[in-house]
Amino acid sequence: MSELFTVTRRVRFADCDAAGIVFFPRYFEMLNGVVEDWFAGPLGLSFAELHLRRHASLPTAAIEARFVAPSRLEDDLTFTLGVTRLGGASCTLRHRIAAGDELRFEASQTIVHAGASLKPEPWPEPLRARIAPFLESQP
Repeated sequence: MSELFTVTRRVRFADCDAAGIVFFPRYFEMLNGVVEDWFAGPLGLSFAELHLRRHASLPTAAIEARFVAPSRLEDDLTFTLGVTRLGGASCTLRHRIAAGDELRFEASQTIVHAGASLKPEPWPEPLRARIAPFLESQP
C-alpha cells in the first residue's frame, strides 16, 4: 500500500471572498503549500534548500481541478497528497481536500524537477527514492 501525505489547515479570512467562501484561486496557493510541506517533511528537502542552494525548482506543468463543494471561513480542511505517476523528471500528484468526511476539492497536478536552466532534469536518486513510497499501486 502506498503512503499518503496529510496535513490540516483552517480556512482563513484571506482565503475567502465577500460571501465567506474560499475564493477558487486560493486552493492553488494552498496546494503549493502542501507540496512545500511534503518536500520539507517526508521528502527531507526544504524549498529553501531546493531553490536557493540547489538552484532547482518545481514548476507545475499541468493541473486539472474539480470543485466539489464550497469551503467556508474557519472550516478545518484536511489535505491529502499521493503520487499517481513518477517519471524521469516529473511526477503527477493527486490532491484531495476534505472537511470531515465531505470532499470539497480534488486535483491532479504534474510537477517537473527543473535545474537552474529551468529545463527538466532527472530527479536526484535520493529524492526519487523518498518519493517512490507515495506512488499509488496500479491495479
